[in-house]
Amino acid sequence: MDCVRMKSSFFIVCLFIFAFAFAFGVCRETPVCIPSERETLLKFKHHLSDPSNRLSSWNNASVDSNCCQWAGVVCNNVTAHVVELHLNTTKPDPVDYRFDDEGYGKTLEAYERSWLGGEISPCLADLKHLNYLDLSHNDDLGEGKSIPSFLGAMTSLTHLDLSHTGFYGKIPSQIGNLSNLVYLSLRSPNYDTLFVENVDWLSRLSKLEYLDLGCANLSKAFNWLHTLQALPSLTNLSLSACILPLPHHSQPSTLNFSSLLSLDMSYVNFFPKWMFGLTKLVSLKLSDNFIAGPLPDGIQNLTLLQTLDLSSNSFSSSIPDSLYSLRHLKFLSLCRNNLNGSISNALGNLTSLIELDLSLNFQLEGTIPTSLKSLTSLVQLDLSMNRLSGNLTNQIGDFEKLVKLDFSFNSISGTLPISFGKLSSLEYLDLSTNHLIGNPFESLKSLCKLSYLDINDNHFQGVVKEDDLANFTNMKVFSGKGDNVTLRMGSNWCPRFQLTSLDMRSWKLGPKFPSWIQSQKNLTFLDISNTWILDSIPTWFWETLPHASYVNLSHNHINGKLMTTLRNSLSIKVVDLSSNHLCDKLPHLSNDVNWLDISSNSFSETMDDFLCQKQDKLMQLQFLNLASNKLSGNIPDCWINWNKLVVLNLQSNNFIGNLPLSTGNLSSLRSLNIRNNSLSGIFPTTLRKNNQLISLDLGENNLSGTIPSLIGESLLNLRILRLRSNSFSGHLPNEICDMTSLQDLDFAHNSLSGNIPSCFSHLNAMFEKNKSGDLLIYVGVDVQYSEEDTGISVFLWTKGRDAEYKSILGLVTNVDLSNNNLSGTISR
Repeated sequence: MDCVRMKSSFFIVCLFIFAFAFAFGVCRETPVCIPSERETLLKFKHHLSDPSNRLSSWNNASVDSNCCQWAGVVCNNVTAHVVELHLNTTKPDPVDYRFDDEGYGKTLEAYERSWLGGEISPCLADLKHLNYLDLSHNDDLGEGKSIPSFLGAMTSLTHLDLSHTGFYGKIPSQIGNLSNLVYLSLRSPNYDTLFVENVDWLSRLSKLEYLDLGCANLSKAFNWLHTLQALPSLTNLSLSACILPLPHHSQPSTLNFSSLLSLDMSYVNFFPKWMFGLTKLVSLKLSDNFIAGPLPDGIQNLTLLQTLDLSSNSFSSSIPDSLYSLRHLKFLSLCRNNLNGSISNALGNLTSLIELDLSLNFQLEGTIPTSLKSLTSLVQLDLSMNRLSGNLTNQIGDFEKLVKLDFSFNSISGTLPISFGKLSSLEYLDLSTNHLIGNPFESLKSLCKLSYLDINDNHFQGVVKEDDLANFTNMKVFSGKGDNVTLRMGSNWCPRFQLTSLDMRSWKLGPKFPSWIQSQKNLTFLDISNTWILDSIPTWFWETLPHASYVNLSHNHINGKLMTTLRNSLSIKVVDLSSNHLCDKLPHLSNDVNWLDISSNSFSETMDDFLCQKQDKLMQLQFLNLASNKLSGNIPDCWINWNKLVVLNLQSNNFIGNLPLSTGNLSSLRSLNIRNNSLSGIFPTTLRKNNQLISLDLGENNLSGTIPSLIGESLLNLRILRLRSNSFSGHLPNEICDMTSLQDLDFAHNSLSGNIPSCFSHLNAMFEKNKSGDLLIYVGVDVQYSEEDTGISVFLWTKGRDAEYKSILGLVTNVDLSNNNLSGTISR
């Protein structure tokens, strides 16, 4: 009987416990917020701007509206008090879009539209139990206003993140009242927008573990080191891009940061030598500090380091063996320095490495050490832009975890090892600009995860067939410029990849236009120039590229009428169709085109339809090259909507008449070339308005009259002036002597007379010795997605013959006054 009672009692107790647990569990899942706190949140929202309607769930539509279920709100499961507000905006990671610049651009725009703005209402302090407040990455929040001092009354806060918001001015010392803070980030998105006069208030934050004051001006906080080292719980400290007090030479040799594990002092322009005593450090970042001299041996004292970033400094030694003793290192970056010598075999000691970046040192040389095979945990390896040589060995196949591999811009030779096919995790591979030979796809064809492949500028050769590309189902970017590679596919081949960028310059793709491009709907960049195409552009081509921003079909033998393949106006931002056999009328352009090169074709008739079609908006075109066609008639007087033009090249056509008045509206024009036409009349006086011109070539026309003084009065930026082979007469104006930037002056084969002005000796650029400027003369065309350089190209007569100069034009000086009736000499 007692046993029965005991069992019954036990059952009742269990039932009670189960019921309590169930009720408690329900409460944990669905706490109902306190009405007064709901009202506080609504008042807080009222002071915010929310362009993307992120806080749409924050409403009082019903009496029992539960704020604990609102976006970004966390309530205590027992008390139902609001304890956390997660209102940060997540910035997209560029790594996720490394193969899709346009996709990243659109995602970035969406991110910026989702920023919260407005101000933080003082009512927020009514949330007495709030311990977590994250408003980070809302760049419009508090824009131009100070961080509100009332935040110092929210003493329950343990986590406060106002990084990358729009606050400006002095950081309030009331933040020091938040004695429970464990995490504090006030990093500014802009340099020197927040400042402090002293940091004494930080000394009261004895529980603080994480502190980020990035970009703040601490130049008056002379006690910053003393204050920060006294924080007993501090484990993570970031002062990157801060302005710190001078002089730096007064810094102590050692400091007692007893608990510090992570230190970021990038962009502070000095070297904190006391860091060598911080033997507990796990992470050290000192990038972009202009630190010169050898890599310091003191780093070997930091034996627990897992992350070491010394990138973008001026270290000029070899890599010391002492660095290779840091066996716990997982992330090592020494890129963008002046390191020299070879990479020691001691590199193999760093067996914990996950990421290694030694790129952009330019003087690192020798072969890749064989001990590299020991770093089997590597996920990213970047040795690009050095002087490494030798062959790649089969040991490369041991890196089964490798996701990114970059050997570009070195002098590596030989064939690719077959073991490349074992890199089953590889997504990014850049072997460009080396001396590699053979058929790369014999080694690479099994890399099914590969998304980015760049093999440009090597000596690869051979035939690429369907089977070689069959496994590239994830490929997004392929760049493979090469002179001796042939793509041999069936007429019905449909690739299994969807590329965003394709560069097959100088491959043999022709003679037919490659029909498989029709399957590539996501292309933003396409370059199939010089690929032996002897066909017309199919009607489907332009419609296949709805997202394209760059298309280059130049240096082929493409024929036919371009207008017949275009159902709408050409709208791709950068288009290069030069050096083909296209004919008939010029295409119509939309307002979106930035760069158009259709030179060296057979376009004929006039420019009227092309230039004078009605436009609702100003044209965005900056670069227009129509040279070496069969265009005729007058140059139309329709330039009023084209004032973004920087480069205009109409040379070697059949234009007649004079330059129209509306060309004076081309206020951005820096290079104008109309040589080798049949222009007549006097020197176009409308050019006085084009005072940004750097290069002017009106040579080989039928212009007459005198050379006006306006040249020297208005065109003072000219470096190239060619009026060769016209019928100009009269004296040379003295005002030319004011054009001190001139380095090429060609008035040959005219009917000029009189004395050569003695002040010609003042043309300093003509006589400058040891010229140190750029090889190219740039005109500053700002065209996104274009790989074209914007250097000026000019035909110069030297030694009795003409030749085109571009790559070294910046070094060329030339004066040619021959075949005139001038007298005198030019002396210096």
